[in-house]
Amino acid sequence: MNARTAFRQAFGYEPGGVWSAPGRVNLIGEHTDYNGGLALPIALDYRTYAAASPRADRVVRVRSLQASEGVEISLDDVGPGRVSGWAAYVMGVPWALEQAGFAVGGLDLVIDGQVPLGAGLSSSAALECAVAAAYSALFDLGLMESPEGRAQLVAACRRAENEIAGAPTGGMDQSASLLCAQGHALLLDCRSGATTHVPLALTEADVRVLVIDTKAHHALVDGQYGARRAACEEAAALLGVETLREVGIAGLDDALAQLPDEVMRRRVRHVVTEIDRVTLTADALRAGALAEVGRLFVASHESLRDDFEVSCAELDAAVESALAAGALGARMTGGGFGGSAIALVPGDRLDAVADAVRARFAHNGFGAPDIFSTSAAAGARSEVV
Repeated sequence: MNARTAFRQAFGYEPGGVWSAPGRVNLIGEHTDYNGGLALPIALDYRTYAAASPRADRVVRVRSLQASEGVEISLDDVGPGRVSGWAAYVMGVPWALEQAGFAVGGLDLVIDGQVPLGAGLSSSAALECAVAAAYSALFDLGLMESPEGRAQLVAACRRAENEIAGAPTGGMDQSASLLCAQGHALLLDCRSGATTHVPLALTEADVRVLVIDTKAHHALVDGQYGARRAACEEAAALLGVETLREVGIAGLDDALAQLPDEVMRRRVRHVVTEIDRVTLTADALRAGALAEVGRLFVASHESLRDDFEVSCAELDAAVESALAAGALGARMTGGGFGGSAIALVPGDRLDAVADAVRARFAHNGFGAPDIFSTSAAAGARSEVV
């Protein structure tokens, strides 16, 4: 059953339209977004769909094909700490739009989320951005029609996730879901908000991005993500800079010498070197130097594992086995503590790499991973049904 059919069954009439937004996988640039740095995500082929129609009142009635219970909440009852569970990601969007000065109202809404949950592939941002696209169209906000308007939706979705859902993420996920272009990675400057589309010449080189969902539980609201962010903010304050972006690779050694303990030094070293790796990766992609991209992937994973300490046994096993089986590079992706890894794999090694990862997981006693290859998809859009 798709979202449109489920809407008709749930509410007894045809929806005003269907909108979708993709999950994302970050090629490189992890835990850089809230440090004012750079990130390089692509949109996934997997999308979340929202069938919706406006209501005359301020009630939002929402059903999900992935949840047994629906939710009905008035916009007047939405605020920080007042909505819990998956509905917070939905209800936070109209709340944030109203906070930004846009006139919105109630909605009948059915969600079909096809982005794997808990995999570090930003199913939450896909949900928010699909709802935001529906609101923009149904309340004539016109925000989907220009990059500037989409940037306003990015800001609203980020605020929804931070303040209503309580997940202290940066804006990379929402930017990827709303702004990505097909066949391109999105070079995102998280300090200025500037974006550049970087062509991915993978097809011509017969190379694919392989996503390995380890099935290790991934959650951003369990405290570990927030602890890393707090450490970075404390370090920036001690160094007298607004964000760690201002340190720069040339100033790293001097900055590290000013910090009080080894843990904080490791956190800062990861962020500053990771921002530099994003720039180098974008340059390598433009030059078609995929072996160099692979090397940077490995360096990123080692930094996330050792300096930022956000990897886990399943992610390490995925990376190690993919590399041993012929991947050009591999790394964990997303916030960490579970979720997914990615590998850059020549077309003739895809099956061998996938088989090697599955064998390693079975040998280690881990649950079977989900493995799929992806292209760089387009951002949020209206679906013609």
